[in-house]
Amino acid sequence: MTNTRVLDFEKPIVELEGKIRELKLLLAGGNEDMAKEIERLEARASQLQREHYAQLSAWEQLQLAKHPDRPYTFDYVGEITTDFVELKGDRAYHDDPAIVAGMGRLRGRRVMIIGHQKGRNTKENVLRNFGMARPEGYRKCQRLMRLAQQFKLPIICLIDTAGAYPGIGAEERGQAEAIAASLELMAALRVPTISVVIGEGGSGGALAIGLTNRILMLEHAVYSVISPRGCASILWKNPEAEQTAAEQLRMTAEDLLNFGVCDGIIREAIGGAHRGLTVTAAALEQALDEHLIELAKLSPEQLIEDRYAKFRAIGHIESRADASAE
Repeated sequence: MTNTRVLDFEKPIVELEGKIRELKLLLAGGNEDMAKEIERLEARASQLQREHYAQLSAWEQLQLAKHPDRPYTFDYVGEITTDFVELKGDRAYHDDPAIVAGMGRLRGRRVMIIGHQKGRNTKENVLRNFGMARPEGYRKCQRLMRLAQQFKLPIICLIDTAGAYPGIGAEERGQAEAIAASLELMAALRVPTISVVIGEGGSGGALAIGLTNRILMLEHAVYSVISPRGCASILWKNPEAEQTAAEQLRMTAEDLLNFGVCDGIIREAIGGAHRGLTVTAAALEQALDEHLIELAKLSPEQLIEDRYAKFRAIGHIESRADASAE
């Protein structure tokens, strides 16, 4: 994928990489001194990348999660599965392209994969509605989850949405009911379920396919009850305060792992998934395989109990006395 936008904190690295490319073009005659300079600059670029991406702020993580070149569901499906067949439609209204789904094989194991899908350009984003699903999208999910249960297929959900679509038509067709029905269904599924936040995990639109036995997050993904911009609009009546909101929401993978919401972090290629799809997809495939092997040992009843226990354990209550002591 070709980068179309360079984030502010990426500029030093991108500029250094540009200099390295220029030097390589000049190295037509095999000059030994220049070869050593290129080697030194490449080592410096790697060091800069490790330093930059090891200590990003929540706001910078959010920028990476929303990067226009970040891989989407179909990008990962193409890397981690074979024999993938897309399935469409909710059998009640029509197909919602904001959510894609189908059956395939992951390391030889048959799985059902469901995920949000954004577009790469204006035309695709109009078709995909920027990855914001309507009720028929979640009803498609429900249909295919029941199908997966019927054929005893593990379910993998790839989350990447700013939220469910809040349009009038979506509300008229029962957006809230569709999300609630998805949650009710997923809580009682008798097959292993894993969700992975691959980019944005926004509000009920993300949670609707996130009530699973395991919740994993890519290193630079975010997961939150509301978008920072929406939070800033409500709390401070100022949408421009979204950077402050991003820090307060504690929405990064590290934060959510500490809170017990996330069960594991999948490391991305240095510089983010958009700079190394193959490396990131390989890490994703490995993590999914390990968790599927673990969940396969549980009976249908144990899977339901495991899911229930996971969500009951999320969060903690801090007493007034404990808060005062701190």
